[in-house]
Amino acid sequence: MYICSLMKPFEEYPYTKEHIAKKIADILALERPNVNRKSALQFIMSSIDLTTLNGDDTDTTVASLCQKALSFENTAKDIPAVAAVCVYPPFVRLAKGLLSEYPVNVASVAGCFPSGQSPLFIKLLEVVYAVKEGADEIDMVISRGKFLEGKFEEVGNEISAIREACGKAHLKVILETGELHTIENIRKASEIAILSGADFIKTSTGKTTPAATLEASYVMMETIAEYYQKTGIQIGFKPAGGIAEPDDAIDYYILLRHILGEKWMNNRLFRTGASRLADKIYNELI
Repeated sequence: MYICSLMKPFEEYPYTKEHIAKKIADILALERPNVNRKSALQFIMSSIDLTTLNGDDTDTTVASLCQKALSFENTAKDIPAVAAVCVYPPFVRLAKGLLSEYPVNVASVAGCFPSGQSPLFIKLLEVVYAVKEGADEIDMVISRGKFLEGKFEEVGNEISAIREACGKAHLKVILETGELHTIENIRKASEIAILSGADFIKTSTGKTTPAATLEASYVMMETIAEYYQKTGIQIGFKPAGGIAEPDDAIDYYILLRHILGEKWMNNRLFRTGASRLADKIYNELI
């Protein structure tokens, strides 16, 4: 249950959006020249959640996505498999059956994705269904309307209830940062999600504009870092939405390494939500 902050109130932070943008520009300018591009792309590939979340998805669509997920791994070229396939709940059983013998997880959006605009009991039913069907991971989205009304405890309690419904499945909490409007709100939503049981915090559903941004990601990673400093607990991070080019993905990789460090450089604690990106990385690595 979300009760109170373990962290410094955001008002005490000397950050504005402009300040954060300047810090990011400085970090990228300093570290881009030193990036081992091949190693970075191998890491990013291993962290991709290959996704299909369309209204016209079919069994054929999902089966093709699972085959595609398995096709990327190439040991001769040191190209790793992707981390997971992400689908709507009705397709979880199919995806699990196709991937159960391989090191690729099945993730499912649940809890009335992408709007989050349904009563909690309906959200919980969908989460429980997806987990019973075999989902290893659940991607939920917070109730932005409630958050923007200042109903922070209600938002936190919803996340806590969904965390409990997930059982052993990992919970990624999507903030939908493009609809939160301010840096302060992104910071507060990150904090609520972490304190309410999120295993990961994630930028976006990919269904709104803007989706993932470096500025939102910076704030979210800083919040994760502060929580780790205070508790020793590691929370994962996932930028998602609009990351289609390898160079863009490498910028997130640089921020991750700079802010959170080597302990986060694995796909247990970092994911990238980007399906178009996988083909481009594969074509470059092959």
